[in-house]
Amino acid sequence: QVQLAESGGGLVQAGGSLRLSCVASGRTIGGYSMGWFRQAPGKEREFVARLWWSGGAATVADSVKGRFTISGDKANHTVYLRMNSLKPEDTAVYFCRLFTTNQDFWGQGTQVTVSS
Repeated sequence: QVQLAESGGGLVQAGGSLRLSCVASGRTIGGYSMGWFRQAPGKEREFVARLWWSGGAATVADSVKGRFTISGDKANHTVYLRMNSLKPEDTAVYFCRLFTTNQDFWGQGTQVTVSS
């Protein structure tokens, strides 16, 4: 089985920064991409950013472009999300996702709260 452990969430004032981390362990064979999604109260889960191991291509949602950066360490199956210039609307539970050739896996999520 695969386990994803997120960390780095917390409470921050608007304009502040946080860095989220996610480590995948277990049977990560076939993993080719990792990403971040978020879910705010009363809203559907939405895409935030994604990183592909092969070639290092990355993409981020328009809503966070220029403020959030995704990076990672393929050898250690770790992905990071650097979040700058945080806004109250960024408040959500942030989930890590591992994409493999067989199935995808989700972490339990880490809460990010941005106060105004």
